[in-house]
Amino acid sequence: MAEIRVIDVNRATLSLFGAPDRQTLLYRLSDIFRGEMEKPFREQLIDLWDGKIFQHREVVNYALDGSERHILLNFSVFPGYEADWSRVQVALTDITARKKAEAYLEYLGKHDVLTKLRNRAFYTDELNRLERKSLRPVSAIIIDLNGLKEANDQLGHDSGDAFLRRFGEVLNGVATPPNHAARIGGDEFAVLMPGADRQAAQAMVDTIHELLKINNQFYSHSPLSISLGVATSDPGESMESLMKRADINMYEQKRDYYAKKHAAVAKAKHNMAQ
Repeated sequence: MAEIRVIDVNRATLSLFGAPDRQTLLYRLSDIFRGEMEKPFREQLIDLWDGKIFQHREVVNYALDGSERHILLNFSVFPGYEADWSRVQVALTDITARKKAEAYLEYLGKHDVLTKLRNRAFYTDELNRLERKSLRPVSAIIIDLNGLKEANDQLGHDSGDAFLRRFGEVLNGVATPPNHAARIGGDEFAVLMPGADRQAAQAMVDTIHELLKINNQFYSHSPLSISLGVATSDPGESMESLMKRADINMYEQKRDYYAKKHAAVAKAKHNMAQ
């Protein structure tokens, strides 16, 4: 790459790479042709060796301010220079905006925009992948936000969305690969933990509660409450069975939460009546 010698460039190329003039661009070629450019450049040389003197490919260059430029590169060796490739015309088309749009669409396909967590499509694919893999055990955590419907009804959906975003921040803070956290329903979340035994799953549960406690300290006027169920796969158990057990455990905790809440309300009403 250090052997590249640019003879001339047009004004559009200067604009593309953010260069004030030709001299600056030529002096700083090493800032443009670097990093991810190495692999396609190597492929380009191999193609030349194989006699392909007309080429086009997508590459990554860098503007002089350090920002990425996704480029559609058209490359042709001038007639009469086929033997040594010493004169080449390169036409560059900036496709950065298109690549960003493609990346965002790919992100949307696997992520929940509101919480920044993985979405149900990813969750389903990951369950299928884990079903096919022999890696065991697998642990799963199913979580449901308590009181989200009441928050939506009493305070509006903006308040409910704020609750969801906050809990997304909590799960994004604890779930790092190979573990993944996903929003799988309106107020329901899942954490998948490949290769995690019961002890690791319990450590994850403890961490979730600890981060939730910290989050609630910043939002003491509207604390989040969750019901949580955890399960670790038994030998030969399917992912469907594992998730069902975690779901049942979550609903048991949710029933306990609402039973205690109703009892507290009833007690408060009784005290007021007295």
